[in-house]
Amino acid sequence: MKVMLIEDDRTMRALLKTLLELEKFTVASWSGQPGDDILTQVRAEKPDVLLLDVHLRSINGFDVLRDVRADPELSPIRVLMTSGMDLKEECVASGANGFLLKPYATNDLIDMIRAQSAR
Repeated sequence: MKVMLIEDDRTMRALLKTLLELEKFTVASWSGQPGDDILTQVRAEKPDVLLLDVHLRSINGFDVLRDVRADPELSPIRVLMTSGMDLKEECVASGANGFLLKPYATNDLIDMIRAQSAR
């Protein structure tokens, strides 16, 4: 299963990438650079799951989710959103397949990603 990280914190991206690779996931990530188009990178990577932070410096995660859901090529991708604020209801109502409140336990993240492949 391929997971794409949409996270603008470089340290968090690196930690998540290492963790997910240890769990045998294929991992891609958005560069986190302002101006780098997220949707273009998602189309190129073709992930099964997006791990999408709500609060990105250059764009709002809800906007990314809306654009993913509006695009017929991308809409089947499973989207798990994360935030340090409890935004579960808003994320799910906006079309996310799940939500994790930061800081989250690594087992919770792995379990939630694995659950996406069963759907």
